[in-house]
Amino acid sequence: MNILLLGSGGREHALAWKLNQSVWTNPLYIAPGNAGTATCGHNVDLALNDFEGIGQFCIGKKIEMVVVGPEEPLVNGLYDFFKSNDALSEIFFIGPSKFGAQLEGSKAFAKAFMLRHDIPTAAYREFDASSFDEGVQYIQQQSLPVVLKADGLAAGKGVIIAYSHIEAIAEFELMIHQEKFGEASRKVVVEQFLDGIELSVFALTDGINYVLLPEAKDYKRVGDGDTGLNTGGMGAVSPVPFATASFMQKVENRIIIPTVEGIKKENIDYKGFIFFGLIKVGDDPWVIEYNCRLGDPETEAIIPRLENDLVGLFIATAQQRLHEIQINVDRRKAVTIMATSRGYPGSYEKGYVIEGLRNKPDEDCLIFQAGTKEEKGQIVTNGGRVLCVTALGKDIEQAVHKSIDQLATISFDGIYYRQDIGYEFL
Repeated sequence: MNILLLGSGGREHALAWKLNQSVWTNPLYIAPGNAGTATCGHNVDLALNDFEGIGQFCIGKKIEMVVVGPEEPLVNGLYDFFKSNDALSEIFFIGPSKFGAQLEGSKAFAKAFMLRHDIPTAAYREFDASSFDEGVQYIQQQSLPVVLKADGLAAGKGVIIAYSHIEAIAEFELMIHQEKFGEASRKVVVEQFLDGIELSVFALTDGINYVLLPEAKDYKRVGDGDTGLNTGGMGAVSPVPFATASFMQKVENRIIIPTVEGIKKENIDYKGFIFFGLIKVGDDPWVIEYNCRLGDPETEAIIPRLENDLVGLFIATAQQRLHEIQINVDRRKAVTIMATSRGYPGSYEKGYVIEGLRNKPDEDCLIFQAGTKEEKGQIVTNGGRVLCVTALGKDIEQAVHKSIDQLATISFDGIYYRQDIGYEFL
């Protein structure tokens, strides 16, 4: 089966690694990919929002399945582009329609969806320029801290937790009147702050049925002890120790089933991943956000634990046969630690040679590249999050040590990684 995977990060390297193991895959193309995905298939120089170029490539290479890694092409309607084109409409497409992708692309849409289907989430109101004064009054009435979210996609940076009303109103004005997050913050969702511990849960749905993948917990802060600035993610662990069977039964009954049923009832065309960003408050799960794709770096932790043939799962998804599938999971613990460029998540330089990548990883360790590219036969840094090491172990502590030991064999100018991923479970 000719397969095209779209994306260029660590998530896509992990997916390419898994797809390449399938009995169905031959060949695998990745667009645009990175230096790591090039070891799993053929990188293709295509921009993610070049729908015409992607379509022509699929026709020329007789692509039979398209798997979309990141959210932007989904939110912009790549699925709809394929389904409206006679030459592309029969290709198996893993990812939701533009309408379905609003679960990630619009915070207001997602919150209204949850409200309609009685899915537990924080109380909220939405505001724009026409209701700015009303929004200020609403913020002044809220208990602290208060959460402000840009409605649209903001590259993971559109959430503000304000600890005073003055700060909240100032940020509210910056978001709406000065477009702090561009068009994404023309509408702002103001919501209740929930105090608890977060986790990520992943389902694959065919629009009627679903299967659950391993859950994970990621670490957003750049510094040890969860200090410093927010990042795209510095590491992840899977499974999550506090996600007991009884807790996950609540997640399934109160959140996952109503979400999939809601998608079905509203006739949303959705064949792909649903990422549930959850928070455990007391013993109960609440939804913080939906994403319409897998998370990063959670993918790098959960995909190595998935024992099923991934292409087989995707075929069942496209054919709405997920009710026939049993998910099998490696019982070992996985820990992913991300190595970043000096200065990340602020400004950083690129182009530093990465040493140690060509050595065979230690047993039970996997290296997934993210911000890398090949130049003159050498692999160099090409992003803030450069690469990660996922290690499997009998417990989280063993996996952490394996990952750190493997990272010690890799170097580039300015390499940095947290030493304490999974610290609260050790």
